[in-house]
Amino acid sequence: MDAAIRKALTAGTERLSAWADLLDQINVFPVPDADTGRNLVISLSPLRRAGGPEETVHRLLLAARGNSGNIASRFFSGFLRLSGVADLPRAAGLGRDAAWAAVADPRPGTMLSVFDALAESLMARPYNEADRGLGLIRDLAASVRRTPALLPELQGSGVVDSGALGMFIFLEGFFGRLFEADRPFAPITERFKGQLRVSPAFSSRAVGHCISALVETADGGADPAGVLAGCGESLVTSRERACLKIHVHAPDPAAVRKKIGALGRIVDWTEEEMAHGVLAGASPGAGAMHLMTDGAGSITRADAAELGITLLDSYILMGEEALPETRISPPALYRAMAGGARVSTAQASVFERHQHYQSALSRHPRVLYLCVGSAYTGNYGTAMAWKAEHDPEDHFTVMDTGAASGRLGAAVLAAARFNLRARDPEAVIRFARAAVDRCEEYVFLDRLRYLAAGGRLSRTGAFFGDALHLKPVVSPTAEGARKVGVVRDPKGQVAFALERLRRIRENGPLMFILLEYSDNRTWLEAEVQAGMKRQSPETDILVRPLSLTSGAHMGPGAWAAAFMPQI
Repeated sequence: MDAAIRKALTAGTERLSAWADLLDQINVFPVPDADTGRNLVISLSPLRRAGGPEETVHRLLLAARGNSGNIASRFFSGFLRLSGVADLPRAAGLGRDAAWAAVADPRPGTMLSVFDALAESLMARPYNEADRGLGLIRDLAASVRRTPALLPELQGSGVVDSGALGMFIFLEGFFGRLFEADRPFAPITERFKGQLRVSPAFSSRAVGHCISALVETADGGADPAGVLAGCGESLVTSRERACLKIHVHAPDPAAVRKKIGALGRIVDWTEEEMAHGVLAGASPGAGAMHLMTDGAGSITRADAAELGITLLDSYILMGEEALPETRISPPALYRAMAGGARVSTAQASVFERHQHYQSALSRHPRVLYLCVGSAYTGNYGTAMAWKAEHDPEDHFTVMDTGAASGRLGAAVLAAARFNLRARDPEAVIRFARAAVDRCEEYVFLDRLRYLAAGGRLSRTGAFFGDALHLKPVVSPTAEGARKVGVVRDPKGQVAFALERLRRIRENGPLMFILLEYSDNRTWLEAEVQAGMKRQSPETDILVRPLSLTSGAHMGPGAWAAAFMPQI
């Protein structure tokens, strides 16, 4: 696979990531479980660091999640045979055929129709310098706009198919980079105006279970579609090497597992109850303005959906994988670190961050970006440079919070709660600034060797610190992380945190405390949360996972406490 195609694949995944929340909001078909964007981002993450076609196709098979992710994975099992621009028509045809063949009950009006349009347009419109893919993009957009006419479920909800839109977003980014088209992308909200808001009359809900299984099986085994006939809906099957991937929506997971077991040895199994409404969470117009922040702030995707917050992820790098920090399993990260795996972090590209800004500004009249402090990343400078060029009406407010981790997260949560009941954007901005200024956070490290592995500390210092059982306490400030104490054991950590709580309460009541865990939630709740509840029974205590950009450098055993006073 040549370098130009690799760069184009990366651009497609980056553009998709920036619009994933919108895809979740319009996820109606095949079930309204509000996860199309999430599933596509995770499923296509191997394309961000694509290797050879065979290797990447196998990684896509393992990463595929949900109906949309599994179908998209099959498309790329053919499309990645692409050898260059001249080979586009053939590769698109291979991908289209593989995607259609993987679905037990294929339906026009889904991403399958986009794959049809891609193959047909590439055959009819050979690439040329003058066009640079404009005709192709018009054909793909038209196929997405037609999806409501092909699926009654979409016609009743008033939106285009989320999977089809997701693949359009990816392909527009892919071809824009591949053809080196020097033109800005039109906002998705303009291109599909009037087709991106679910009708209030739509009330369908997802029921049953979303099941995913990875089966080790001999080549040429039984047809999985025949074996699983009648077990459920949305069946997608993929086979690579000796691996069979099965996705299905079914009411009885036990019955499905028994039938799948007849196909071979089950090596991985997940089942999730589908009980989420499409319109869950804060509505797009809730509050005086829309809030955006970095994933480094220890805010979960569930918090973001409930409060209407856009999260901008950095990336966790584990081996060949690169996953957005809020879309990776924390237990998997800490297991890998404890096992000696090399883990690092990387910022999203400037292109991806720009796409996030465009996405938010095209959907909300005012946006406040509470940015992780400049001492930790260059996100503030990137946002301000984009604002200077694209925001002449000053609808995008960027605040360098000087904060990171739970201090940033606590300030954003407080500001988001205030925002939902506010009417004046300027009042929200003032409140957010006060929240950042008044919040205190203390981070407790268990082992220093993880900081050394990430280059944050010398290996000699880490060795002697661990050998002497020294556990530093640090606090994120506008100037960077500052060491504020050293203790020798977890008991000393708890005592330090309770003493800080006592001092802070002397100045007035707390709005809430944000406790953050790594791989130690049970201990944290039993020792830290319980102790704080005894000392401050009137205070709300939130328990959340430590942001993984922090956890990737601090390692297993780390935890933190952020204290948010009343404002």
